[in-house]
Amino acid sequence: MANNAFNVSILASGSSGNTLYIESPKKRILVDAGLSGKKITSLLAEVDRRPEDLDAILVTHEHRDHIHGVGVMARKYHLDIYANEKTWEAMDGMIGNVPVEQKQIFEMGKVLTFGDLDIESFGVSHDAAAPQFYRFHKDGKSFVMLTDTGYCSDHVRGIIRDADAYLVESNHDLEMLRMGPYPWSLKQRILGDRGHLSNDDGALVITDVIGNNTKRIYLGHLSKENNMKELAHLTMVNTLKEHDLGVGEDFEIYDTDPNYATELFAI
Repeated sequence: MANNAFNVSILASGSSGNTLYIESPKKRILVDAGLSGKKITSLLAEVDRRPEDLDAILVTHEHRDHIHGVGVMARKYHLDIYANEKTWEAMDGMIGNVPVEQKQIFEMGKVLTFGDLDIESFGVSHDAAAPQFYRFHKDGKSFVMLTDTGYCSDHVRGIIRDADAYLVESNHDLEMLRMGPYPWSLKQRILGDRGHLSNDDGALVITDVIGNNTKRIYLGHLSKENNMKELAHLTMVNTLKEHDLGVGEDFEIYDTDPNYATELFAI
């Protein structure tokens, strides 16, 4: 890895489980650990990485598809866990005993300098205690994670503008969700301001924040029941083309998967 780069792999993304790997020359981090420790280990192996080499886990919020393996990974590999206070309160009883010295506070709206990375946290609108996502900075390069939010405020759009790469939520196709098998109460939750971004919503956010630095857009957190990769991808491509943005020329769009890691890519 070049000294001025950091690398990312979206190890798993979807409503069944989420985890992301990011490495710089000095640090190796998981963001969320929403699958079993065994599965996370096998996903890391897909990109030739080992859990023994990790330094920490950042947590976005306490929903099970983001924290299922946090406790076991922290205990087995002696990893520090970073989350804000409200998220700690919400997840503390869900991840088993974690030694107090491994519990770190990362407050919303703050920047954490972690080795050679600056990690900027920002709040999102989701039905969790205090959900926050992250923009990673190093040497003028940056990567943004934005999933699990019902809408994207102007404030957040300002924070995430013109990153080199994005993981953006494309949770559901509106028609598939409306016509699908979910009970109406669950449909309302997903469609609400504290739910999830649809394919159309995620695409419109990207049209607003994309900049000259942007080279990669990854579509994440797709619903197994209410979306298809092809549909999410097509919606993003068509929306960006409608806004005269250079799909396939200035930047590329990539899919993610709940079961397979993306290739490790350099920022």
